[in-house]
Amino acid sequence: MGKNKPIFVCRECGYESNKWLGKCPSCGAWNSFVEYTERGNKGKREEFKFDASAPPTPLNRIDFKNVKRFKTGIGEFDRVLGGGIVPGAVILIGGEPGIGKSTILIQVANKLARKGINVLYSTSEESLQQVSLRANRTDSVSENILLSSEYSVNKIIQYAEKFKPGILIVDSIQTIYDEETDAQQGSVNSIKACTSKLIRFAKATNIPVFVVGHVTKGGIVAGPKILEHMVDAVIYLEGDSNHGYRVLRNAKNRYGSTDEIGLFEMHESGLIEVNDPSEIFLTKGGESISGTVLTATIEGSRPMLVEIQAIAAETKYGVPQRSVNGPDYKRVSTLIAVLEKRLHLFLGNQDIFLNVVGGLKIKDPGIDLAVLVAIYSSYSNKAIGKNMVFIGEVGLGGELRSIEGMKRRVEEAVRFGIKNIVIPRYIKEKIDDGRVNIIKCNNVNNVMEYLRNV
Repeated sequence: MGKNKPIFVCRECGYESNKWLGKCPSCGAWNSFVEYTERGNKGKREEFKFDASAPPTPLNRIDFKNVKRFKTGIGEFDRVLGGGIVPGAVILIGGEPGIGKSTILIQVANKLARKGINVLYSTSEESLQQVSLRANRTDSVSENILLSSEYSVNKIIQYAEKFKPGILIVDSIQTIYDEETDAQQGSVNSIKACTSKLIRFAKATNIPVFVVGHVTKGGIVAGPKILEHMVDAVIYLEGDSNHGYRVLRNAKNRYGSTDEIGLFEMHESGLIEVNDPSEIFLTKGGESISGTVLTATIEGSRPMLVEIQAIAAETKYGVPQRSVNGPDYKRVSTLIAVLEKRLHLFLGNQDIFLNVVGGLKIKDPGIDLAVLVAIYSSYSNKAIGKNMVFIGEVGLGGELRSIEGMKRRVEEAVRFGIKNIVIPRYIKEKIDDGRVNIIKCNNVNNVMEYLRNV
């Protein structure tokens, strides 16, 4: 019998320590550490028969050409996975309660089932009737989908071995357990043990496994951080309760890019793909108003037009408020400093609120110029026409810098009938489009001179 090993784990981020700490050094949460005990087995450990190990093999003799992805039939989902599901991959899907994790997985299961692929869907959070209700609501009922309500990871694997599905879905990792450990469901030891067995099963049988994970208040998957290191891909389904749109975003992907996102719209019948994202992030009709500016961003390989909205109003408090929804908060603070230093605007007495229409979170530096112009537009009460797009990164000296994918951004703007596009003067790509007026500027002062003359 092994010796008891007490450890303390942060409930918010999974950070482990050999002693209790008042504040987590990883995520900064207070009083979040709980004690767990790693207990040795009382008896002999049952041998787990699935073995994915392989003897040393020369790299040039390994056949990789036969490893083929299979598509789910949901384009946005396949895009995020890197082009489809890789056999033997273990994919962790996280998201807030009610965001649509189970909904999208039952829809994926249905798409695969209609191709003749058997799917084993094991739920430990809901009854079979609850899953059936969701399946009927989303028109995802098929005889090739096998439902199981099971809490034991060993029994889930036994069912998978018996029915040999093309894909296994486990909902969720925090609510199943391993009989060979004394750990309770959802504990650090339980999550590690269950995930380890599912990974070994997937690698030995080449059956892909989708695992649903709960998230903490900070928006990361609950449990030990090692959970994210163990799996092949970590995907988050994000969204705003005030919007019907959902964003499927990569945090890790061993088989593809982590820059791709998938866009969906929540309907009563389930999640519907959004094939033209620019349509949903632009305000339709209406006259131009101050503080509203268009820009073109790239998420993964997809260019899209988005609308930046800003309000600068005189503060009624001692310290001005700064509220940012979409872009990075620190980046916006830097751009405000550039406005004050390079354009000599006094914003110390202004409350500034910034928002990206549609609730999209953007880290692309190519929207810097649009953010800066939106704040200036609201502050000066000068409306910017909806036939103008601003693209470019802004440096601390106020200079405009080129960004990647400039040509694709311009083409996306032209597709929507934009007539004037402001970009940095020096760019890598050659842009010569007779359908649009390209305005090239060296710095933010040149941009303001152009706007004054419009």
